[in-house]
Amino acid sequence: MSKFQKVLVTGADGFIGSHLAETLTRRGNRVKAFVQYNSFNSCGWLDTLDEDVMRDMEVFSGDVRDPYGVKAAMQGCDAVYHLAALIAIPYSYHSPDTYIDTNVKGTLNIVQAARELGVAKVVQTSTSEVYGTAQFVPITEAHPLHGQSPYAASKIGADQLAMSFYYSFGIPVAIIRPFNTYGPRQSARAVIPTIISQIASGRSSIHLGAVSPTRDFNYVEDTVDGFIAVGEQDASVGEIINIGSNYEISVEETVRLICDIMRADVTITTDEERLRPAGSEVERLWADNRKARELLHWSPRYGGREGFRRGLEKTIAWFTDEQNLRKYKADQYNI
Repeated sequence: MSKFQKVLVTGADGFIGSHLAETLTRRGNRVKAFVQYNSFNSCGWLDTLDEDVMRDMEVFSGDVRDPYGVKAAMQGCDAVYHLAALIAIPYSYHSPDTYIDTNVKGTLNIVQAARELGVAKVVQTSTSEVYGTAQFVPITEAHPLHGQSPYAASKIGADQLAMSFYYSFGIPVAIIRPFNTYGPRQSARAVIPTIISQIASGRSSIHLGAVSPTRDFNYVEDTVDGFIAVGEQDASVGEIINIGSNYEISVEETVRLICDIMRADVTITTDEERLRPAGSEVERLWADNRKARELLHWSPRYGGREGFRRGLEKTIAWFTDEQNLRKYKADQYNI
């Protein structure tokens, strides 16, 4: 049973946020799901959840860039999981100002409201991108921060701002730093959905960016478990905690593994549009997850190559369902 009666999940309409809001609701938490306001009355991925889950969930439409809406949303909540952010790296190259507004100022609005309302826990969502290309592996939380994109820089700023409220005002902040999460509902801008959706659409040649970089892919169920552990464990306050599988694999080898599962034979075509600027590409990410294991007693259920394959099988099964596949445009590059 959760230690918090009511929790706010910002970014609940997104990929990880929808999984977290759903899992918390099914566990018996009273969840207020903060979704981005729009005139279509769309709640993003929450619209696809079972009716019994949505009946038990309160939805709040707003914008994390607005301090008044954020404070209104946080009223009556014991804890907040702050996931709302702009995350597409290519989009950050030409519209960096929106990343500062959303990721940095949005985080300021969260921690300021938490301070004023006496919220018992704030979980700030970071990203492995803040490390840049690994200077040593596996990457511990002590690794230097190196913002190689405007997106990464905005997340470094957001993390530092959240921690400053812990040091300055004693706000119970914990920072979760997930590595590359994948699974059902992920945006087509991410590499695994890009690979799967192109193959499922019948392509024999798939378009990708750089395939030599390595990543530490984390199945969404493990990431959600990490969020809940960071949120509910007192030991996480004032800490930055990696959530990763501790398994490194290249994009090219990931393509081969997906092809093996899908029984596909494809060639890879390098699409110049999908390549990051040379100095911006993060060449290597590999998580050291010892801190999460020791401090939170969290460990990945989909770790190692065997776990990665199981996670991919579940992801492929979801994406190749016709109802889900039609939501994706395999013939377009999604930034």
